[in-house]
Amino acid sequence: MKRTLLTLATTLTALTSSAFAQQNNTAEKGRLTGSFETNSIFYIEDTKTGAVKPDDDFGSNNYLKLDYYEGMFSAGLQLEGYLPVLTGYPNGLEKAALTNYYVAWSDENFSLTAGSCYEQFGSGLLFRAYEDRTLGMNNAVMGARFTYHYQDILGIKAIWGMPRMGMTYSDTQVRGGDISFMISSLAGWQATTLALEGSVLNRYEALTVDLKGEGARPNQTGFSGRLNFEHNGFTLKGEYIDAGERHYPNSAYDGKNDPRPDLIKNGNAQLIEAGYSGHGLGVNVAARRLEYMDCPIIYRNSSMANTINYIPALTAQYSYMLTNINPYLVQPSSFYGAYTSPGEIGGQVDIYYNVARRTRLGGKYGMKLGLNYSTYYALEKDRSARVGNILWQNLNFTVEKQFSRKFKLNLLYAFQEYNNSHGVTNITWKSHIFVGDMLYKFTSKFSTRLELQYLYSRHDKKDWMAALWEVNFAPRWSFFVSDMYNHGTTKVHYYNGGLSYTQSATRIQLSFGRNRAGVVCSGGVCRNIPAYTGANLMITTSF
Repeated sequence: MKRTLLTLATTLTALTSSAFAQQNNTAEKGRLTGSFETNSIFYIEDTKTGAVKPDDDFGSNNYLKLDYYEGMFSAGLQLEGYLPVLTGYPNGLEKAALTNYYVAWSDENFSLTAGSCYEQFGSGLLFRAYEDRTLGMNNAVMGARFTYHYQDILGIKAIWGMPRMGMTYSDTQVRGGDISFMISSLAGWQATTLALEGSVLNRYEALTVDLKGEGARPNQTGFSGRLNFEHNGFTLKGEYIDAGERHYPNSAYDGKNDPRPDLIKNGNAQLIEAGYSGHGLGVNVAARRLEYMDCPIIYRNSSMANTINYIPALTAQYSYMLTNINPYLVQPSSFYGAYTSPGEIGGQVDIYYNVARRTRLGGKYGMKLGLNYSTYYALEKDRSARVGNILWQNLNFTVEKQFSRKFKLNLLYAFQEYNNSHGVTNITWKSHIFVGDMLYKFTSKFSTRLELQYLYSRHDKKDWMAALWEVNFAPRWSFFVSDMYNHGTTKVHYYNGGLSYTQSATRIQLSFGRNRAGVVCSGGVCRNIPAYTGANLMITTSF
Protein backbone atom coordinates (compact mmCIF):
# COMPACT_ATOMS: atom_id res chain seq x y z
CA MET A 1 0.00 0.00 0.00
CA LYS A 2 2.71 2.47 0.96
CA ARG A 3 4.66 1.56 -2.18
CA THR A 4 1.58 2.23 -4.31
CA LEU A 5 1.00 5.60 -2.67
CA LEU A 6 4.65 6.53 -3.15
CA THR A 7 4.54 5.50 -6.79
CA LEU A 8 1.43 7.57 -7.42
CA ALA A 9 2.84 10.60 -5.63
CA THR A 10 6.09 10.35 -7.61
CA THR A 11 4.19 10.03 -10.87
CA LEU A 12 1.96 12.99 -10.07
CA THR A 13 4.94 15.14 -9.13
CA ALA A 14 6.85 14.19 -12.27
CA LEU A 15 3.90 14.81 -14.56
CA THR A 16 3.02 18.10 -12.91
CA SER A 17 6.63 19.32 -13.04
CA SER A 18 6.90 18.27 -16.65
CA ALA A 19 3.65 20.05 -17.41
CA PHE A 20 4.85 23.32 -15.89
CA ALA A 21 8.21 23.05 -17.66
CA GLN A 22 6.54 22.41 -20.97
CA GLN A 23 4.16 25.29 -20.38
CA ASN A 24 7.07 27.66 -19.71
CA ASN A 25 9.22 26.43 -22.59
CA THR A 26 6.49 26.40 -25.20
CA ALA A 27 4.45 29.40 -24.21
CA GLU A 28 4.67 30.78 -27.74
CA LYS A 29 3.77 27.47 -29.42
CA GLY A 30 1.01 26.05 -27.28
CA ARG A 31 -0.87 26.08 -24.01
CA LEU A 32 -0.96 23.44 -21.29
CA THR A 33 -3.74 23.27 -18.70
CA GLY A 34 -4.31 20.81 -15.93
CA SER A 35 -6.13 19.99 -12.73
CA PHE A 36 -5.63 17.74 -9.75
CA GLU A 37 -8.27 16.52 -7.29
CA THR A 38 -8.01 14.29 -4.25
CA ASN A 39 -10.75 13.14 -1.87
CA SER A 40 -9.43 11.11 1.07
CA ILE A 41 -11.14 9.73 4.18
CA PHE A 42 -9.66 8.14 7.31
CA TYR A 43 -12.40 5.91 8.74
CA ILE A 44 -13.10 5.05 12.38
CA GLU A 45 -15.54 2.66 14.00
CA ASP A 46 -18.77 4.19 15.28
CA THR A 47 -21.09 1.88 17.20
CA LYS A 48 -23.61 4.68 17.69
CA THR A 49 -24.39 4.98 13.97
CA GLY A 50 -23.48 1.44 12.98
CA ALA A 51 -20.67 2.70 10.77
CA VAL A 52 -18.18 -0.09 10.07
CA LYS A 53 -14.78 0.94 8.83
CA PRO A 54 -13.47 -0.92 5.77
CA ASP A 55 -10.60 -3.39 5.93
CA ASP A 56 -8.27 -0.54 5.08
CA ASP A 57 -8.82 2.38 7.47
CA PHE A 58 -8.05 4.75 4.61
CA GLY A 59 -9.71 5.54 1.27
CA SER A 60 -8.59 7.97 -1.40
CA ASN A 61 -9.90 8.93 -4.87
CA ASN A 62 -7.40 10.91 -6.97
CA TYR A 63 -7.54 12.49 -10.43
CA LEU A 64 -4.85 14.23 -12.47
CA LYS A 65 -5.94 15.73 -15.81
CA LEU A 66 -3.65 17.38 -18.40
CA ASP A 67 -4.69 19.04 -21.67
CA TYR A 68 -2.42 20.59 -24.31
CA TYR A 69 -3.67 23.02 -27.01
CA GLU A 70 -1.76 24.31 -30.02
CA GLY A 71 -3.67 25.88 -32.87
CA MET A 72 -6.29 23.44 -34.11
CA PHE A 73 -4.59 20.51 -32.33
CA SER A 74 -5.23 19.30 -28.77
CA ALA A 75 -4.33 16.28 -26.68
CA GLY A 76 -4.93 15.18 -23.13
CA LEU A 77 -4.85 12.44 -20.54
CA GLN A 78 -6.30 11.57 -17.15
CA LEU A 79 -4.56 9.54 -14.46
CA GLU A 80 -6.74 8.08 -11.70
CA GLY A 81 -5.76 6.43 -8.43
CA TYR A 82 -8.09 4.68 -5.97
CA LEU A 83 -5.90 3.81 -2.98
CA PRO A 84 -8.26 2.21 -2.16
CA VAL A 85 -11.56 3.53 -3.48
CA LEU A 86 -13.87 5.36 -1.08
CA THR A 87 -16.75 3.30 0.27
CA GLY A 88 -19.97 3.42 -1.73
CA TYR A 89 -18.33 3.92 -5.13
CA PRO A 90 -18.94 1.50 -8.04
CA ASN A 91 -17.09 -1.80 -8.20
CA GLY A 92 -14.07 -1.92 -10.47
CA LEU A 93 -12.43 1.35 -9.37
CA GLU A 94 -9.09 0.24 -7.94
CA LYS A 95 -5.37 1.01 -7.88
CA ALA A 96 -3.82 3.59 -10.23
CA ALA A 97 -3.90 3.72 -14.01
CA LEU A 98 -3.91 5.97 -17.04
CA THR A 99 -7.63 5.74 -17.79
CA ASN A 100 -8.40 8.45 -20.35
CA TYR A 101 -6.34 9.86 -23.22
CA TYR A 102 -7.11 11.53 -26.52
CA VAL A 103 -5.85 13.57 -29.48
CA ALA A 104 -8.11 15.95 -31.39
CA TRP A 105 -8.15 18.34 -34.34
CA SER A 106 -10.79 20.99 -34.93
CA ASP A 107 -11.51 24.09 -36.96
CA GLU A 108 -14.49 26.41 -37.13
CA ASN A 109 -16.88 23.77 -38.52
CA PHE A 110 -15.19 20.39 -38.16
CA SER A 111 -13.69 18.31 -35.33
CA LEU A 112 -12.20 14.84 -35.03
CA THR A 113 -11.22 13.15 -31.76
CA ALA A 114 -9.41 9.83 -31.32
CA GLY A 115 -9.16 8.15 -27.93
CA SER A 116 -11.42 8.78 -24.92
CA CYS A 117 -14.53 10.64 -26.09
CA TYR A 118 -17.54 12.21 -24.36
CA GLU A 119 -20.80 12.96 -26.15
CA GLN A 120 -24.55 13.29 -25.70
CA PHE A 121 -27.45 12.85 -28.11
CA GLY A 122 -30.41 15.09 -27.30
CA SER A 123 -31.46 14.87 -23.65
CA GLY A 124 -29.21 11.84 -23.10
CA LEU A 125 -32.08 9.36 -22.85
CA LEU A 126 -30.69 7.40 -25.81
CA PHE A 127 -26.96 8.01 -25.31
CA ARG A 128 -24.66 9.97 -23.03
CA ALA A 129 -20.97 9.39 -22.36
CA TYR A 130 -19.88 11.58 -19.44
CA GLU A 131 -17.91 11.84 -16.19
CA ASP A 132 -19.28 12.62 -12.72
CA ARG A 133 -16.71 12.12 -9.96
CA THR A 134 -19.28 12.59 -7.21
CA LEU A 135 -20.94 9.39 -8.40
CA GLY A 136 -17.78 7.59 -9.55
CA MET A 137 -19.29 7.64 -13.05
CA ASN A 138 -17.12 7.65 -16.16
CA ASN A 139 -18.38 5.84 -19.25
CA ALA A 140 -16.15 7.58 -21.81
CA VAL A 141 -16.01 5.84 -25.18
CA MET A 142 -12.59 4.70 -26.40
CA GLY A 143 -12.71 5.18 -30.15
CA ALA A 144 -13.43 8.14 -32.42
CA ARG A 145 -15.78 11.15 -32.43
CA PHE A 146 -16.65 13.39 -35.37
CA THR A 147 -18.64 16.66 -35.52
CA TYR A 148 -19.55 18.98 -38.38
CA HIS A 149 -21.47 22.28 -38.42
CA TYR A 150 -22.65 24.18 -41.48
CA GLN A 151 -23.38 27.77 -40.48
CA ASP A 152 -26.32 27.70 -38.06
CA ILE A 153 -28.32 25.31 -40.24
CA LEU A 154 -26.88 21.81 -39.95
CA GLY A 155 -25.11 19.94 -37.14
CA ILE A 156 -23.83 16.38 -37.36
CA LYS A 157 -22.25 14.16 -34.68
CA ALA A 158 -20.90 10.62 -35.00
CA ILE A 159 -19.22 8.35 -32.45
CA TRP A 160 -17.78 4.83 -32.37
CA GLY A 161 -15.93 2.93 -29.68
CA MET A 162 -15.98 0.85 -26.49
CA PRO A 163 -17.48 2.37 -23.30
CA ARG A 164 -15.39 2.45 -20.16
CA MET A 165 -16.23 0.13 -17.22
CA GLY A 166 -14.20 0.60 -14.06
CA MET A 167 -10.51 1.14 -14.87
CA THR A 168 -10.63 -0.41 -18.35
CA TYR A 169 -12.74 -0.30 -21.49
CA SER A 170 -15.33 -2.96 -22.21
CA ASP A 171 -15.56 -5.16 -25.29
CA THR A 172 -19.03 -3.78 -26.00
CA GLN A 173 -19.15 -1.48 -29.03
CA VAL A 174 -21.38 1.53 -29.53
CA ARG A 175 -21.70 3.39 -32.80
CA GLY A 176 -24.15 6.13 -33.57
CA GLY A 177 -24.91 9.49 -35.05
CA ASP A 178 -26.94 12.60 -34.33
CA ILE A 179 -28.24 15.26 -36.73
CA SER A 180 -29.79 18.67 -36.08
CA PHE A 181 -31.49 20.72 -38.82
CA MET A 182 -32.38 24.37 -38.03
CA ILE A 183 -35.38 25.17 -40.19
CA SER A 184 -35.61 28.68 -38.73
CA SER A 185 -32.02 29.53 -39.74
CA LEU A 186 -32.59 28.26 -43.28
CA ALA A 187 -35.79 30.31 -43.55
CA GLY A 188 -34.19 33.40 -42.03
CA TRP A 189 -36.64 33.72 -39.13
CA GLN A 190 -35.50 36.24 -36.54
CA ALA A 191 -37.86 35.80 -33.56
CA THR A 192 -38.55 32.10 -33.92
CA THR A 193 -36.38 28.99 -33.54
CA LEU A 194 -37.48 25.68 -35.03
CA ALA A 195 -35.22 22.63 -35.16
CA LEU A 196 -35.75 19.01 -36.16
CA GLU A 197 -33.28 16.52 -34.67
CA GLY A 198 -32.71 12.80 -34.66
CA SER A 199 -30.29 10.13 -33.44
CA VAL A 200 -29.42 6.50 -34.04
CA LEU A 201 -27.34 4.26 -31.76
CA ASN A 202 -26.22 0.66 -32.24
CA ARG A 203 -24.88 -1.42 -29.37
CA TYR A 204 -23.00 -4.68 -29.93
CA GLU A 205 -21.95 -7.11 -27.18
CA ALA A 206 -20.38 -10.50 -27.78
CA LEU A 207 -22.72 -12.57 -25.62
CA THR A 208 -22.00 -15.69 -23.62
CA VAL A 209 -23.41 -19.04 -24.73
CA ASP A 210 -25.93 -18.91 -21.87
CA LEU A 211 -27.25 -15.52 -22.86
CA LYS A 212 -27.53 -16.56 -26.50
CA GLY A 213 -29.42 -19.66 -25.42
CA GLU A 214 -31.88 -17.50 -23.52
CA GLY A 215 -32.72 -15.49 -26.60
CA ALA A 216 -30.53 -12.42 -26.13
CA ARG A 217 -29.27 -10.80 -29.31
CA PRO A 218 -25.80 -9.24 -29.64
CA ASN A 219 -27.05 -6.22 -31.59
CA GLN A 220 -29.54 -3.61 -30.38
CA THR A 221 -30.36 -0.47 -32.34
CA GLY A 222 -32.22 2.54 -31.00
CA PHE A 223 -33.59 5.72 -32.56
CA SER A 224 -34.77 9.10 -31.34
CA GLY A 225 -36.62 12.03 -32.90
CA ARG A 226 -36.76 15.54 -31.40
CA LEU A 227 -38.52 18.86 -31.98
CA ASN A 228 -37.36 22.19 -30.51
CA PHE A 229 -39.46 25.35 -30.84
CA GLU A 230 -38.98 28.83 -29.32
CA HIS A 231 -40.92 32.05 -29.92
CA ASN A 232 -41.20 35.23 -27.85
CA GLY A 233 -40.41 33.56 -24.54
CA PHE A 234 -42.37 30.38 -25.28
CA THR A 235 -40.59 27.04 -25.64
CA LEU A 236 -41.78 23.61 -26.69
CA LYS A 237 -39.60 20.51 -26.81
CA GLY A 238 -40.55 16.95 -27.61
CA GLU A 239 -38.52 13.75 -27.83
CA TYR A 240 -39.45 10.18 -28.71
CA ILE A 241 -37.03 7.30 -28.16
CA ASP A 242 -37.22 3.76 -29.49
CA ALA A 243 -34.27 2.28 -27.60
CA GLY A 244 -34.42 -1.19 -29.20
CA GLU A 245 -34.57 -4.57 -27.54
CA ARG A 246 -33.66 -5.13 -23.90
CA HIS A 247 -32.78 -8.44 -22.26
CA TYR A 248 -34.03 -9.30 -18.75
CA PRO A 249 -33.95 -12.50 -16.68
CA ASN A 250 -37.42 -14.01 -16.23
CA SER A 251 -38.13 -14.14 -12.49
CA ALA A 252 -41.09 -16.49 -13.13
CA TYR A 253 -39.03 -19.04 -15.05
CA ASP A 254 -39.57 -22.60 -13.83
CA GLY A 255 -38.99 -24.57 -17.02
CA LYS A 256 -42.59 -25.86 -17.05
CA ASN A 257 -45.39 -23.38 -16.42
CA ASP A 258 -43.22 -20.57 -17.74
CA PRO A 259 -40.58 -22.03 -20.04
CA ARG A 260 -39.04 -18.67 -20.99
CA PRO A 261 -35.70 -18.18 -19.20
CA ASP A 262 -35.37 -14.77 -20.70
CA LEU A 263 -37.56 -11.72 -21.38
CA ILE A 264 -37.07 -9.60 -24.49
CA LYS A 265 -38.57 -6.14 -24.09
CA ASN A 266 -38.55 -3.05 -26.28
CA GLY A 267 -37.28 0.08 -24.56
CA ASN A 268 -38.95 3.38 -25.34
CA ALA A 269 -39.47 6.81 -23.80
CA GLN A 270 -41.40 10.02 -24.43
CA LEU A 271 -40.48 13.47 -23.13
CA ILE A 272 -42.44 16.72 -23.56
CA GLU A 273 -41.42 20.09 -22.12
CA ALA A 274 -43.21 23.43 -22.45
CA GLY A 275 -42.27 26.74 -20.91
CA TYR A 276 -42.67 30.48 -20.79
CA SER A 277 -40.35 33.20 -19.50
CA GLY A 278 -41.07 36.91 -19.42
CA HIS A 279 -42.18 39.86 -17.30
CA GLY A 280 -40.67 38.30 -14.16
CA LEU A 281 -42.60 35.04 -14.60
CA GLY A 282 -41.13 31.66 -15.49
CA VAL A 283 -43.15 28.49 -16.02
CA ASN A 284 -41.89 25.08 -17.09
CA VAL A 285 -43.98 21.93 -17.47
CA ALA A 286 -42.42 18.55 -18.21
CA ALA A 287 -44.01 15.13 -18.72
CA ARG A 288 -42.07 11.90 -19.21
CA ARG A 289 -42.81 8.22 -19.72
CA LEU A 290 -40.12 5.52 -19.43
CA GLU A 291 -40.52 1.88 -20.48
CA TYR A 292 -37.61 -0.57 -20.17
CA MET A 293 -35.06 2.21 -20.52
CA ASP A 294 -32.19 0.39 -18.82
CA CYS A 295 -29.27 0.72 -21.26
CA PRO A 296 -26.43 -1.43 -19.92
CA ILE A 297 -22.90 -1.57 -21.25
CA ILE A 298 -22.61 -5.22 -20.20
CA TYR A 299 -25.55 -7.52 -19.54
CA ARG A 300 -25.89 -8.87 -15.99
CA ASN A 301 -23.45 -6.40 -14.44
CA SER A 302 -24.85 -4.74 -11.31
CA SER A 303 -22.51 -1.73 -11.21
CA MET A 304 -24.18 1.67 -11.02
CA ALA A 305 -21.79 2.81 -13.75
CA ASN A 306 -23.07 0.13 -16.15
CA THR A 307 -25.06 2.43 -18.41
CA ILE A 308 -24.69 4.27 -21.72
CA ASN A 309 -27.57 6.69 -21.25
CA TYR A 310 -28.66 9.31 -18.74
CA ILE A 311 -32.06 9.65 -17.07
CA PRO A 312 -32.27 12.67 -14.78
CA ALA A 313 -34.96 12.94 -12.14
CA LEU A 314 -37.33 15.67 -13.32
CA THR A 315 -37.95 16.88 -9.78
CA ALA A 316 -36.76 19.73 -7.58
CA GLN A 317 -33.02 19.40 -6.88
CA TYR A 318 -32.31 20.26 -3.25
CA SER A 319 -29.13 21.28 -1.45
CA TYR A 320 -30.51 21.09 2.11
CA MET A 321 -29.76 18.09 4.35
CA LEU A 322 -33.28 17.04 5.35
CA THR A 323 -34.77 17.45 1.87
CA ASN A 324 -32.34 14.78 0.63
CA ILE A 325 -33.05 12.06 3.15
CA ASN A 326 -35.27 10.22 0.65
CA PRO A 327 -34.53 11.64 -2.81
CA TYR A 328 -36.36 10.27 -5.82
CA LEU A 329 -34.66 7.42 -7.69
CA VAL A 330 -35.62 7.13 -11.36
CA GLN A 331 -37.25 3.78 -12.23
CA PRO A 332 -36.51 2.87 -15.88
CA SER A 333 -37.92 -0.63 -15.13
CA SER A 334 -38.58 -2.71 -12.03
CA PHE A 335 -38.09 -6.44 -11.35
CA TYR A 336 -38.57 -7.51 -7.72
CA GLY A 337 -39.41 -11.20 -7.41
CA ALA A 338 -42.82 -11.77 -8.96
CA TYR A 339 -43.41 -8.01 -9.27
CA THR A 340 -42.55 -6.36 -12.58
CA SER A 341 -43.16 -2.87 -13.89
CA PRO A 342 -42.17 -1.58 -17.34
CA GLY A 343 -41.07 1.75 -15.87
CA GLU A 344 -42.61 5.01 -14.73
CA ILE A 345 -44.76 7.92 -15.89
CA GLY A 346 -45.07 11.41 -14.44
CA GLY A 347 -43.71 14.92 -14.61
CA GLN A 348 -43.24 18.23 -12.88
CA VAL A 349 -44.42 21.84 -12.91
CA ASP A 350 -41.91 24.55 -11.98
CA ILE A 351 -43.04 28.16 -11.47
CA TYR A 352 -41.08 31.18 -10.29
CA TYR A 353 -41.97 34.86 -10.07
CA ASN A 354 -39.74 37.87 -9.41
CA VAL A 355 -41.65 40.49 -7.49
CA ALA A 356 -40.46 43.87 -8.75
CA ARG A 357 -38.39 46.21 -6.61
CA ARG A 358 -39.97 49.20 -4.90
CA THR A 359 -43.41 47.62 -4.79
CA ARG A 360 -45.44 46.99 -1.66
CA LEU A 361 -44.62 43.27 -1.68
CA GLY A 362 -41.16 43.46 -3.22
CA GLY A 363 -39.83 46.28 -1.09
CA LYS A 364 -36.53 47.94 -1.88
CA TYR A 365 -34.75 44.83 -3.20
CA GLY A 366 -37.58 42.76 -4.66
CA MET A 367 -38.52 39.20 -3.82
CA LYS A 368 -38.42 35.80 -5.54
CA LEU A 369 -41.24 33.27 -5.20
CA GLY A 370 -41.10 29.65 -6.35
CA LEU A 371 -43.48 26.71 -6.63
CA ASN A 372 -42.57 23.19 -7.74
CA TYR A 373 -44.70 20.07 -7.98
CA SER A 374 -43.66 16.66 -9.28
CA THR A 375 -45.18 13.20 -9.18
CA TYR A 376 -44.35 9.79 -10.68
CA TYR A 377 -46.21 6.49 -10.88
CA ALA A 378 -45.16 2.96 -11.76
CA LEU A 379 -46.33 1.75 -15.16
CA GLU A 380 -48.70 -1.16 -14.84
CA LYS A 381 -48.62 -2.60 -18.35
CA ASP A 382 -46.31 -2.72 -21.37
CA ARG A 383 -47.11 -0.35 -24.21
CA SER A 384 -49.57 1.67 -22.15
CA ALA A 385 -49.91 4.71 -19.93
CA ARG A 386 -51.82 2.79 -17.26
CA VAL A 387 -50.50 3.80 -13.85
CA GLY A 388 -49.91 1.61 -10.83
CA ASN A 389 -48.75 2.59 -7.37
CA ILE A 390 -47.37 6.04 -6.71
CA LEU A 391 -43.57 6.23 -6.60
CA TRP A 392 -42.94 9.85 -5.64
CA GLN A 393 -44.66 13.13 -4.94
CA ASN A 394 -43.07 16.46 -4.06
CA LEU A 395 -44.57 19.91 -3.48
CA ASN A 396 -42.48 22.88 -2.38
CA PHE A 397 -42.79 26.62 -1.92
CA THR A 398 -39.77 28.93 -1.76
CA VAL A 399 -39.38 32.58 -0.81
CA GLU A 400 -36.15 34.52 -1.28
CA LYS A 401 -36.12 38.00 0.26
CA GLN A 402 -33.32 40.55 0.44
CA PHE A 403 -34.15 42.78 3.40
CA SER A 404 -31.05 44.96 3.19
CA ARG A 405 -27.62 45.03 1.63
CA LYS A 406 -26.44 42.89 4.52
CA PHE A 407 -29.28 40.46 5.24
CA LYS A 408 -31.00 37.88 2.99
CA LEU A 409 -33.55 35.22 3.99
CA ASN A 410 -34.60 32.06 2.12
CA LEU A 411 -37.63 30.09 3.31
CA LEU A 412 -38.71 26.67 2.05
CA TYR A 413 -41.59 24.33 2.75
CA ALA A 414 -41.65 20.89 1.11
CA PHE A 415 -44.08 18.00 1.24
CA GLN A 416 -42.61 14.68 0.09
CA GLU A 417 -44.21 11.28 -0.43
CA TYR A 418 -41.84 8.39 -1.14
CA ASN A 419 -42.48 4.74 -2.02
CA ASN A 420 -39.64 2.72 -0.52
CA SER A 421 -40.82 -0.49 -2.24
CA HIS A 422 -40.30 0.99 -5.74
CA GLY A 423 -43.96 0.39 -6.54
CA VAL A 424 -44.31 -3.18 -5.25
CA THR A 425 -46.83 -1.94 -2.65
CA ASN A 426 -48.85 1.25 -2.23
CA ILE A 427 -47.29 2.01 1.16
CA THR A 428 -45.59 5.40 1.18
CA TRP A 429 -43.62 7.57 3.58
CA LYS A 430 -44.80 11.17 3.95
CA SER A 431 -42.85 14.06 5.39
CA HIS A 432 -43.16 17.82 5.88
CA ILE A 433 -39.91 19.80 5.74
CA PHE A 434 -39.31 23.40 6.86
CA VAL A 435 -36.09 25.33 6.12
CA GLY A 436 -34.88 28.80 7.08
CA ASP A 437 -31.64 29.92 5.37
CA MET A 438 -30.19 33.24 6.60
CA LEU A 439 -27.17 35.12 5.23
CA TYR A 440 -25.68 38.20 6.91
CA LYS A 441 -22.77 40.16 5.43
CA PHE A 442 -20.89 42.22 8.01
CA THR A 443 -18.47 43.49 5.37
CA SER A 444 -17.72 42.65 1.75
CA LYS A 445 -15.34 39.93 2.97
CA PHE A 446 -16.85 38.79 6.28
CA SER A 447 -20.20 36.97 6.32
CA THR A 448 -22.08 34.26 8.18
CA ARG A 449 -24.85 31.89 7.12
CA LEU A 450 -27.27 29.90 9.30
CA GLU A 451 -29.57 27.05 8.20
CA LEU A 452 -32.34 25.76 10.47
CA GLN A 453 -34.29 22.71 9.29
CA TYR A 454 -37.08 20.52 10.63
CA LEU A 455 -38.68 17.37 9.20
CA TYR A 456 -41.98 16.06 10.55
CA SER A 457 -43.08 12.53 9.65
CA ARG A 458 -44.99 9.59 11.09
CA HIS A 459 -43.05 7.13 8.93
CA ASP A 460 -39.58 5.60 8.63
CA LYS A 461 -37.40 7.21 11.34
CA LYS A 462 -40.00 9.95 11.96
CA ASP A 463 -38.86 13.43 13.02
CA TRP A 464 -35.51 15.08 12.25
CA MET A 465 -33.94 18.44 12.96
CA ALA A 466 -30.80 19.93 11.46
CA ALA A 467 -28.65 23.04 11.62
CA LEU A 468 -25.69 24.41 9.68
CA TRP A 469 -23.57 27.43 10.60
CA GLU A 470 -20.95 28.90 8.26
CA VAL A 471 -18.47 31.73 8.83
CA ASN A 472 -16.72 33.05 5.71
CA PHE A 473 -13.68 35.31 5.39
CA ALA A 474 -13.60 35.87 1.63
CA PRO A 475 -11.76 34.94 -0.44
CA ARG A 476 -9.57 32.64 1.67
CA TRP A 477 -11.15 31.02 4.72
CA SER A 478 -14.46 29.33 5.50
CA PHE A 479 -15.54 27.44 8.65
CA PHE A 480 -18.64 25.33 9.22
CA VAL A 481 -20.36 23.11 11.79
CA SER A 482 -23.52 21.09 11.21
CA ASP A 483 -25.70 18.49 12.87
CA MET A 484 -28.57 16.25 11.83
CA TYR A 485 -30.45 14.81 14.78
CA ASN A 486 -33.07 12.09 14.55
CA HIS A 487 -35.24 12.65 17.60
CA GLY A 488 -38.03 10.49 16.21
CA THR A 489 -36.55 7.03 16.82
CA THR A 490 -32.76 6.56 16.86
CA LYS A 491 -31.75 9.65 18.93
CA VAL A 492 -28.50 9.83 16.93
CA HIS A 493 -26.58 13.00 16.05
CA TYR A 494 -24.88 13.19 12.65
CA TYR A 495 -22.42 16.00 13.33
CA ASN A 496 -19.84 17.51 11.00
CA GLY A 497 -17.33 20.30 11.27
CA GLY A 498 -14.57 21.62 9.10
CA LEU A 499 -12.73 24.43 7.39
CA SER A 500 -11.56 25.31 3.92
CA TYR A 501 -8.81 27.50 2.49
CA THR A 502 -8.75 28.91 -1.05
CA GLN A 503 -5.72 30.41 -2.75
CA SER A 504 -6.13 31.33 -6.40
CA ALA A 505 -7.22 28.09 -8.16
CA THR A 506 -6.41 25.84 -5.19
CA ARG A 507 -8.94 24.84 -2.54
CA ILE A 508 -8.23 22.68 0.54
CA GLN A 509 -11.01 21.41 2.83
CA LEU A 510 -10.63 19.40 6.02
CA SER A 511 -13.61 18.05 7.94
CA PHE A 512 -14.60 15.43 10.50
CA GLY A 513 -17.94 13.91 11.31
CA ARG A 514 -20.63 11.32 10.88
CA ASN A 515 -22.42 10.51 7.64
CA ARG A 516 -25.64 8.50 7.60
CA ALA A 517 -26.34 5.62 5.25
CA GLY A 518 -28.39 6.67 2.25
CA VAL A 519 -27.92 7.90 -1.27
CA VAL A 520 -25.94 10.74 -2.78
CA CYS A 521 -27.29 12.27 -6.00
CA SER A 522 -25.94 14.42 -8.80
CA GLY A 523 -28.22 15.68 -11.53
CA GLY A 524 -30.86 13.15 -10.56
CA VAL A 525 -28.53 10.12 -10.77
CA CYS A 526 -27.80 8.50 -7.40
CA ARG A 527 -25.57 5.94 -5.70
CA ASN A 528 -25.91 4.22 -2.33
CA ILE A 529 -23.41 5.03 0.40
CA PRO A 530 -22.95 3.19 3.70
CA ALA A 531 -22.77 4.98 7.03
CA TYR A 532 -19.26 6.13 7.88
CA THR A 533 -17.46 8.28 10.43
CA GLY A 534 -14.06 9.82 9.86
CA ALA A 535 -11.82 12.66 8.77
CA ASN A 536 -12.12 13.92 5.20
CA LEU A 537 -9.46 15.83 3.21
CA MET A 538 -10.35 17.33 -0.17
CA ILE A 539 -7.89 19.21 -2.40
CA THR A 540 -8.62 20.66 -5.83
CA THR A 541 -6.25 22.74 -7.95
CA SER A 542 -5.91 23.79 -11.55
CA PHE A 543 -3.26 25.49 -13.64
